[in-house]
Amino acid sequence: MAEVMEMLALSPTMEEGTLAEWLKQEGDSVEEGEILAEVETDKATMEMESFYTGTILKLLAEPGQTVRVGDPLVVIGEAGEDISEFLKDAGAAAKKKKEPAEEAPEAAEPVAEESKEVSTTAAMETAGDGRRVKASPLARRMAEDKGLELSAITGSGPGGRIIKRDVESARKAPPAGRRPSAELVGADVSMVPGQSQPLSQMRKAIARRLVEVWQSTPHFYLTKVIDMATAMEKRKEINAHLAAADAGVKISVNDIIVKAAAAALAEFPAMNSAFTGDSVYQFDEVNIGVAVAIEDGLITPTVRNADQKSLGAIAQEIRELAGRARDKKLKPEEYSSHTFSISNLGMYGIDDFMAVINPPDAAILACGSVQKVPVVQDDQIVIGTRMKISLACDHRVVDGAVGAQFLQKLQSYLENPMLLLV
Repeated sequence: MAEVMEMLALSPTMEEGTLAEWLKQEGDSVEEGEILAEVETDKATMEMESFYTGTILKLLAEPGQTVRVGDPLVVIGEAGEDISEFLKDAGAAAKKKKEPAEEAPEAAEPVAEESKEVSTTAAMETAGDGRRVKASPLARRMAEDKGLELSAITGSGPGGRIIKRDVESARKAPPAGRRPSAELVGADVSMVPGQSQPLSQMRKAIARRLVEVWQSTPHFYLTKVIDMATAMEKRKEINAHLAAADAGVKISVNDIIVKAAAAALAEFPAMNSAFTGDSVYQFDEVNIGVAVAIEDGLITPTVRNADQKSLGAIAQEIRELAGRARDKKLKPEEYSSHTFSISNLGMYGIDDFMAVINPPDAAILACGSVQKVPVVQDDQIVIGTRMKISLACDHRVVDGAVGAQFLQKLQSYLENPMLLLV
């Protein structure tokens, strides 16, 4: 019997996707878990897999077409099966699905992210009471192999069905009320003078989420000037040794900042937290989101367990993640689950700036350029090497004193970088 596969939510904040390319055509056979198409989401270009086995009977969207999550995308069934009546019924069902919004426009207003997540959590808890969790056979086998509870995994298939991709990206359940990752302010898309430029899926998400974050999160800022002379000297020495050993990796200023921030967060877990509505959740991992500029804006690839990784490992991982980010090939697990974010505009010659917090994180660190500047030392004006940093904090989670103590520890690591190599 024919089955309709709908557009899946391939990222936490995805509401619609643009079909980039069909990898299967009408008449082709397909197996469960096999890749059907590439879809441009608000985060990256993602592969969408089939959760049915059969023959492609009808493709319901053309490449370049934007399709809302939950709308029909492809019909899969038995070869030669007559689906004319099936398509008629499916079309009528889709029309009926949209009618309430047309008759009552006020009911079509967006639901707050927090409300969506509360309902999702409740559904998961009910499923844990003994009701069968909807999941594909492949997803069930994978979950069993990984030792994961299906009831703790949120499905992205129709009706919340759990599929292969959900199990692959599953990890420890996030706190109730945790909001999807927000994008940060990014570079403008290419514009043509005198013409309007349609928004990409990513730019739509940036516009929506930034307004939400700025209106709902009480920001306060703390700034410091860091003496980077020793760090720059040690970086030069380390890179010379790496080049001599043909290690294939080079340490950047940003790599040192990421490592120092991770070390400081491990000592100040209050900074490694999230506001969940009626409580504050303290993460048990230090995962650093590193802002990377791409054509349509910014995305934050995540260095997981950064406090447990060496400086060289962090440098290598950031380069690999940044490369996939620019190619729009990041997997959901590679840009989600960050617990703290860093945005560095020093490479653009920016002295200092204030960044917008990237939920669910309670803070974000903004870093300017490393500069030679006049400083007072022993009552004498000398040339110093300095970098300005600004910490934006969510005042519902972090108080000024905690943020200040965290910055002091971060300053200690940056000004004594040998501590990061121990």
